[in-house]
Amino acid sequence: MSKLVKETENALHTLVLEAIGKATAAGELPEAAMPPFNVEIPQDRANGDYSVNAAFVGAKVFHTAPIKIAQIIQKYIDLGGSYFSECSVAGAGFINFRLNDTFYADILADVLEKGADYGKSDYGKGEKINVEFVSANPTGPMHIGNARGGALGDCLAAVLEMAGYEVTREFYINDAGNQIDKFGLSLDIRYQQIFKGENAVELPEDSYHGADISERAKEFAAEYGDSYLEKSEAERRAALVEFALPKNIAGLEEALGKYRIQYDVWFHESELHKGAIREVIDILTANGKTYEKDGALWYKNIEVQTAKLLAQGKTQEQIDKLELKDDVLIRQNGNPTYFAADIAYHRNKLETRGFKKAIDVWGADHHGHVARMKGALDAIGLDGDRLDIVLMQLVNLMQDGKPVKVSKRTGNAVTLVDLLDEVPIDSARFFFNVREPGSTIDFDLGLAVSEDAQNPVYYCQYANARICSILKKLQADGITPRACTKAEFERLTAPEEHELIRHLAALTDEIILAANNYDPAKITRYATNLATLFHKYYNACKIAVEDEVLMQARLHLCLAVRSVMVNLLNAFKISAPESM
Repeated sequence: MSKLVKETENALHTLVLEAIGKATAAGELPEAAMPPFNVEIPQDRANGDYSVNAAFVGAKVFHTAPIKIAQIIQKYIDLGGSYFSECSVAGAGFINFRLNDTFYADILADVLEKGADYGKSDYGKGEKINVEFVSANPTGPMHIGNARGGALGDCLAAVLEMAGYEVTREFYINDAGNQIDKFGLSLDIRYQQIFKGENAVELPEDSYHGADISERAKEFAAEYGDSYLEKSEAERRAALVEFALPKNIAGLEEALGKYRIQYDVWFHESELHKGAIREVIDILTANGKTYEKDGALWYKNIEVQTAKLLAQGKTQEQIDKLELKDDVLIRQNGNPTYFAADIAYHRNKLETRGFKKAIDVWGADHHGHVARMKGALDAIGLDGDRLDIVLMQLVNLMQDGKPVKVSKRTGNAVTLVDLLDEVPIDSARFFFNVREPGSTIDFDLGLAVSEDAQNPVYYCQYANARICSILKKLQADGITPRACTKAEFERLTAPEEHELIRHLAALTDEIILAANNYDPAKITRYATNLATLFHKYYNACKIAVEDEVLMQARLHLCLAVRSVMVNLLNAFKISAPESM
């Protein structure tokens, strides 16, 4: 919450304690230590802006009915010099308070004074956090799940930055291991088919069958002809990978750049194969967490996770139902597995580079990998809880109420590039953050391109454009915003004005909550509600009134709303057009 709001709540807590002290001194309440009580914002603001449950928690120590305690507190509380205008008792002992006009004036002044920094805080204390997201396999184009992961990860990083963390955005390039071997094989077959015919060499079922593989093979053939047919299989495949992989990685970077995502770090898995993987395997072995079987080296996942679950209070029967399995670290052929590389990668983040926390955005199908990854970090002497995984559910593309299953480009999947060809980038980034990561999203292509209030991003952008239109119209009449005093801001007393300012006051708290929950959807909802409250205010309160002081105060409220809306859209890399 903003500093002013926090100070207001703390002051109310103090006022209640002081009232209890006065009542005790007067003999109306017995001497007793007051238990902790809450200062809360009620869901229904009809009774007040804040509610205090002191009467209920004090009933036991004061041996008095809550309703009587509430009435005594109301009698002795002194609201003079505070942001509160009224104290009332409701129900069985709730104590409700109303904010005065000075509070609303000071909040508005605070929003205008802080400008682009309003809502930001030092909550994160500058802690270094790594946010890794998308990390699509470079052997093919990015699919629709990567589109959601990109918007989610980038906007989560923005939320964390606003909450005071030092954030590094990272892409992990899987340029080593089995998928690269499969990539080389697939390219090789397609290359041979160009010269020998499709029936001469068959592409295995588990290879990559996308059109992009054929395109890369054709590009290679255009440059080298059939010269590599005479080379050994290993040499030919190595040359094809060396030719195609950088092009694919550049394509990933280009597509993500179009999506307005800029990474601080592009980390190559191949770097880990230069010694880092061997180091973590040696640590695990030294710690007694590996064993050899069938010519491979295994990690004792069952042992590590069982010990951790027992310490958490799980029974052996509950653990047995999980059907835990050990994992291979080094295959029979001497090559490390993806899991071994993953352990080394997260050690690099948390130990080598010193991030306080690593946050990975993964698809929900990786759910089973979370516990073993955290356990493996524990097993090498790092705290597995320093790794947080945001599991992201699927995306259902919808058109005219029906699911979209086929891409006109690849014939088998909808890619990120396909999507950005169909819908505005603003819509894509906003729509993929309208629900929390753990919820499936139905992405309505028709709604994403519509220009009406049903489209939430258009609705938010229109609020900003409407304010710009108001300012231009008044400027044409010779009216421009001038400096206002807080006393002039106190003229904003309409319910719609108070409701709008209260929403502005809640921004800092919403950002911190979104950061703690790893949920950027809280900010898109906040922006949508801000637009709703502004449109409601605009329809209820005329801006260009004859009362010049009231008009200027309302103009400044418009400016405050515009400032916050633009800040939020900009943070999520969504445009804020001044006319629509």
